[in-house]
Amino acid sequence: MLQLEGVVKHYREGGEEIHAVDGVDLEVAPGEMVALHGPSGSGKTTLLLLIAGLVRPDSGRIRFKGTELGALSRDERSTHLLRDVGFIYQSPQLMGRVSALENAAVKLMMGGVGMREARARAQQWLARVGMSEQLHRTPERLSGGERQRVAIARALAGDPPLVLADEPTANLDSVKSFEIVELLGSIAHERGASVLLVTHDVEAAGVADRTLTLRDGRITEDVASFERP
Repeated sequence: MLQLEGVVKHYREGGEEIHAVDGVDLEVAPGEMVALHGPSGSGKTTLLLLIAGLVRPDSGRIRFKGTELGALSRDERSTHLLRDVGFIYQSPQLMGRVSALENAAVKLMMGGVGMREARARAQQWLARVGMSEQLHRTPERLSGGERQRVAIARALAGDPPLVLADEPTANLDSVKSFEIVELLGSIAHERGASVLLVTHDVEAAGVADRTLTLRDGRITEDVASFERP
């Protein structure tokens, strides 16, 4: 499903060169959930942005379903992000003064789904993340954790084959955090999606099939989780 070969992305900050991603090789299979952890500044978010096609690598190759992302035009990269990727950002990035239901449905409608169907599918996903009672509340009337759950529903409502989650449980309590991580695991194992989860939560990482450690832009450890019953 997802293949990275020698992926490099460096930045210049002042007079210093930042090796955000420095020669990463990675494969994530369909139906696999991989947890990625490492210290702040180790390149985790940059790696997700590269995989989403939001940032181009300096060198190396990123393939999704056999297609090299670096060869895509801007419009093709936008289509990849819209239809193939469910990106859960650290910040919810919701539209203000628009209901939770409309926020969760907007990506579907941008992808060509009719309003009625988009709302129905969004409502189902809002229910799965525990937001059935807040469908018509705007972000201004939601807590930080509730806004994050709306963003998660928005990312997953289109049943994307690739899910990229950047600290999706940072604003949630421990119970909701574990429920969301289990939901991401079920999306991988039951629906055949590839899920890459950035997390500092040890329990969350334990739900994944593999745990990777990223340090100074390089994967330094790749550990298989305990075999599932």
